[in-house]
Amino acid sequence: MINRRTFSRAVGLGTGVAAVSLSGPRTNASAATTSHQPGGAAVPAIAPGTHNGFGPIKQVEAGLLDVGYAEVGPAHGPVVICLHGWPYDIHSFVGVAPLLADLGYRVIVPYLRGHGSTSFLSRNTPRTAEQSAVALDIIALMDALKIDKAVLAGFDWGSRTADIISALWPERVKALVSTGGYLITNVKAQLEPALPGVEHNWWYQWYFATERGKKTMENVDERITLCRYVWTLVSPNWNFDDATFERTAQAFTNPDYAAVVLYNYRWRIGLIEGEHRYDHYEKLLAAQPPVHVPTVTLDPALDPFTPAGDGSAYRDHFTGPYLHRTVANIGHNLPQEAPTAFAQAVVDADHL
Repeated sequence: MINRRTFSRAVGLGTGVAAVSLSGPRTNASAATTSHQPGGAAVPAIAPGTHNGFGPIKQVEAGLLDVGYAEVGPAHGPVVICLHGWPYDIHSFVGVAPLLADLGYRVIVPYLRGHGSTSFLSRNTPRTAEQSAVALDIIALMDALKIDKAVLAGFDWGSRTADIISALWPERVKALVSTGGYLITNVKAQLEPALPGVEHNWWYQWYFATERGKKTMENVDERITLCRYVWTLVSPNWNFDDATFERTAQAFTNPDYAAVVLYNYRWRIGLIEGEHRYDHYEKLLAAQPPVHVPTVTLDPALDPFTPAGDGSAYRDHFTGPYLHRTVANIGHNLPQEAPTAFAQAVVDADHL
């Protein structure tokens, strides 16, 4: 989830971008205007839950992983890669993918390492999860699928991954949709305390740092219960049913799930060191590199991790064509809670 240092920054960096938060239907979004206006098609409005499943999951060996992924849309269409976060899976995009496919996009939705049917090719590979490792997984997936360039769209871990690829490998990115803005982590900065309210929102991060949290994550039933509780906290208006959660919870039974999730959160707050193979990339990311590719940032208004304001807290990180939108009445799992708004952001980013 969001970099807590970014969250606690003061709003109002003088960027000259205005955002207006509008109330209304769950699929509506408010827009910040810039000199670049999108020229893409209007996405048909659908209610959340209209779609609830993908077709058969595909597998491909890519880098260190055998990656499981859903694919929707024409094989030769422009590619959109949708990236999920924690505690979620590919079903966060179960409504978004068919909307984009109907507009001619080839939509790829992979399980991140440690989730669903994605597995490590070797038992000897450390079950680590530095931010750069996850990003390199997606680069390897693109290479394996012979995808030269794609629109990247994500939230939570997925936003961070898409931000990193856009910053370090911009030649692979046609456009970016980043929920929550700029989420690239500076581990050294994370060592400094944040505001009390921010620290409170991160209760599970501190829990994972303890032996109690580790035991919970290593017990499948207990971690599934914890994940469902997180859903209720970060998406207070989302009235998901048991079947919706259970479809996603299957991804949490991956044998590497606990190790990957615990590593990611412990590494992020400086409790453990990363693998040396990723040191070069982490050094680059610690400098908070700018993102030059065309970008739409989305802030879900009811997400406790959304920075207060109009996106200006992170606006200076995005130097290319840019739009910002705040999505009213929506929580953390924005693509599943508001699939039309998310799909529209993808189309608009592609046409900036």
